[in-house]
Amino acid sequence: MAKIMIQGTASSVGKSILVAALCRIFTQDGYNVTPFKSQNMSLNSYITLDGMEMGRAQVLQAYAAKMEPQVYMNPILLKPTSDKKSQVILNGKVYGNYTAMEYHNLKPKFKELLKDQFEKLENEFDIVVMEGAGSPAEINLRDKDIVNMGMAELVDAPVILVGDIDKGGVFAALAGTMLLLKEKEKPRVKGTIINKFRGDVEILKPGLKMLQEIIQKPCIGVVPHFRLQLEDEDGAVEFNKEITGEIDIAVIKLPHISNFTDLDALKDEQGVSIRFISSLEEFGNPDLIIIPGSKNTIEDLISIRKSGIEEAIKVYSTYGTVIGICGGYQMLGNIIKDPYEVETQIKEIKGIGLLDIDTSFEEEKVTTRVSADIISTKILSQFKKCSLSGEGNGLYGYEIHMGTSTCGKDSMPLFNIKEKNGMKVQYEDGAINKQGNVMGTYIHGIFDSIGFREYIVNYLRNKKGIEMKKSENYEHKREKELDKLADIVRSSVDIDEIYKIMGIKK
Repeated sequence: MAKIMIQGTASSVGKSILVAALCRIFTQDGYNVTPFKSQNMSLNSYITLDGMEMGRAQVLQAYAAKMEPQVYMNPILLKPTSDKKSQVILNGKVYGNYTAMEYHNLKPKFKELLKDQFEKLENEFDIVVMEGAGSPAEINLRDKDIVNMGMAELVDAPVILVGDIDKGGVFAALAGTMLLLKEKEKPRVKGTIINKFRGDVEILKPGLKMLQEIIQKPCIGVVPHFRLQLEDEDGAVEFNKEITGEIDIAVIKLPHISNFTDLDALKDEQGVSIRFISSLEEFGNPDLIIIPGSKNTIEDLISIRKSGIEEAIKVYSTYGTVIGICGGYQMLGNIIKDPYEVETQIKEIKGIGLLDIDTSFEEEKVTTRVSADIISTKILSQFKKCSLSGEGNGLYGYEIHMGTSTCGKDSMPLFNIKEKNGMKVQYEDGAINKQGNVMGTYIHGIFDSIGFREYIVNYLRNKKGIEMKKSENYEHKREKELDKLADIVRSSVDIDEIYKIMGIKK
């Protein structure tokens, strides 16, 4: 089996998207490929078909390799719950909550597990495209590293080092990273890639030559700056604050916002603007308010309460449309109880009170893939008028939450779950108020389905007197964008050299 590892001079230099590009290129070339990132830190997570939790970046990479995402692609996921503590997800399940030092001391325990898992991949795939995290030059973490050079050494993987020229200082970043590597690590780096370049590459060439002389490593590609409609890298999301379209959707930027990939399909809708608001001054008069998921629902509720945003949402709900997803759904209710102190030491807090639901946190996390039908009569009465694609009222997504919510007499269920992790089931999810303008759900990814997304956007268009439009299949669009990504990287990077580095003769 061949392998290659993409490491970077820092977070957000484009490692994830380059791994996705290589996965698609090698797949196009006829190889059986898988992505692999031993440890990811992100609040954007995903649920596999068997109910396991993993990072979203590896999900996109799996799609690039034309595979169903599986948890071995990201064995360790860290989900920050505060500045000093994270929930550790090991092989798709909650392992525990640990401080940074506690987790650092756990790493040697995970090392053998990672090695064993990787050895299994060697028997199943032609190529494994590995991704590092942050930078290999974080010398304070080097002694117990399991995601950068430590992982590369563990499985004897060659490394390509990536730098982001758009930020400035790329030559210093690449040279400085090489300087801080141990002498035994430096030969493992086989070349560099300059990412996010704007301008004439001829002007860059003298710098590339000087860099090669300094670090004694060839530059094997200069990737141009590009914009494709693909998920943002975990640490590189741009929280836009401007209204750029005729439909203004405002998303509350919670301090512990999670799964903001829920909004990606909406972003791609024609004339739709997604902006994030974190202060009362930014609120404006949007066509739709979305309260997204949160890794710490209670603290985030307190935050928007203190900022005045909660009161603004209440006023807005008298004439506008509000949707809460997961943590945002919980916030919209009457009360949130945390009897086991799952999130904080606050055992009970009053909700925003726009949905007649009560929520209680449980000790066990729910992680399921689901498909559902809309059952709300408030939505179904308008659905046919606003949905033009003929996709029907079904939708799909996934649940990741600690709480359970129950509807009171002044709210009605929103969806009927008909399948969970591949099993036929029958239970209700979410809630909608009697007026039909405030709704919430535990289902992440609800806008990926054409029917519900098209209904919501056309409902907003219809209210403003704007012509309604058909929506495009999000998965088909993603496939086209991944092929475009592969074309861009194939034309700007010496792919034959990467095959040589991996020991594959072309």
